[in-house]
Order: sequence, then C-alpha cells, then structure tokens
Amino acid sequence: MIPRHLAVIMDGNGRWAKKRLLPRSAGHYAGMKRMISLSEHAFERGVEYVTLYALSTENLSRPKEELDCLFDLFRKYFRENTERLVGQGIRLRIAGDRDLLPNDIVEIMREGEARTAGGKRGTLVLAIGYGGRQELLRAVNLAVTAGKQLTEEEFSSLLYTAGMPAPDLLIRTGKEKRLSNFLLWQCAYTEFYFSDKMFPAFTNADLDRAFENFGERERRYGKV
Repeated sequence: MIPRHLAVIMDGNGRWAKKRLLPRSAGHYAGMKRMISLSEHAFERGVEYVTLYALSTENLSRPKEELDCLFDLFRKYFRENTERLVGQGIRLRIAGDRDLLPNDIVEIMREGEARTAGGKRGTLVLAIGYGGRQELLRAVNLAVTAGKQLTEEEFSSLLYTAGMPAPDLLIRTGKEKRLSNFLLWQCAYTEFYFSDKMFPAFTNADLDRAFENFGERERRYGKV
C-alpha cells in the first residue's frame, strides 16, 4: 500500500559528510540531490503529497557559514527545478515563516509556487523556516483575531498545510526517533518509520521498503 501523503524528516546530512571527512556543506548538497530523487520516486510510486522538512526554526540558530550554504542551496534548487516540476505536473508549496528568510529566497519561493500552481499530478511541500509549535501558535492567534471558536476542520484550515490530508507515513532518517517540532497537529495518527541511515544514504530502494512496512500495518485510528 502506498501512502497518499508522505512526510520526511531529512536528518543526517552533516553527519554523513563528517564521516567522510567532508565539510557539512557537502552533506547538505548531497542531501538536496537525494531529496530531488526521493521525491520524484515517491510521485512515480503514486504518492500524491510529499512534505520534506528542509529547514526548521531551530536550524536558523546554526552558524552563519552553514546557513549561508543552506540558503545558497535553496536558491540553486528553486532556480534549477521549478521548470522541472512544471514538466512533471507537480505543484510546489512552502510551509514556514517566510519572515525568517532572506527576501530574495522568499521571492523565488513565491515565483516557484506561482509557476507550478497548475500542477495536478502531485504536491511537493518544502518546510522551510518551519516549526510545529510556531505553526500552532500562529493558527491560534489567527482564530483569536477572528474572534471565534473553531472546529478541528476550521483550525486545520489555518495551518500551513491547509487543504491537504494529514500524513499517512512519516519517515525520519539519521538514527534519531523523535518529531523535532515537525507537523505536530498533522501527525496525530501518522505511522512512523525510522531509519539509521543518514539522509544522503537513504535510497529509493529504502523508500520502497518503508512503503512495504507501511502496507503491513493496520490503521485503526483508535477504533477496535
């Protein structure tokens, strides 16, 4: 069984590079290439939504040199892959606080979303400058400003993932086994799959094995 919505915490890029005596920037570059291949493979397998944790709000406290490298990678990704997504029929969405990002990156993200808006084959969500708690606080403040109590559906409509189904499967690479402030509301009934592999080493075959594992699970949503 293939999940309709796949979420991935792409952890371990820096550790992958360190193990190979490479700078962390090399790990982030390898991670970006893996991200592109992995998302394309997921869509080919029939996944409709792929959400990738690319940069957390906590990551923004990293050294300036590393952040500059990450921002340059984002610039490179959007400039080189927007037309590719258009050709593949993939819609691009960004989840996160854009006020935390450089203005030029915000602009190319906006252009990428506009250029790919007609994509019908699938939706690729990049969580950049994203924090789950911050997302929930933002939604609560929007509700308070509107002056009304909300249903779960109405609250969900105030999140960055408005209009999307909750993730069916969340994969985290890099040995860690936690959510790390990612999609806290959305993952209430998501199935988790953890891999010890660092993200650049997590292959398409590994993704297929995660799908096989997911297909063996019984999802009861609290029912008998």
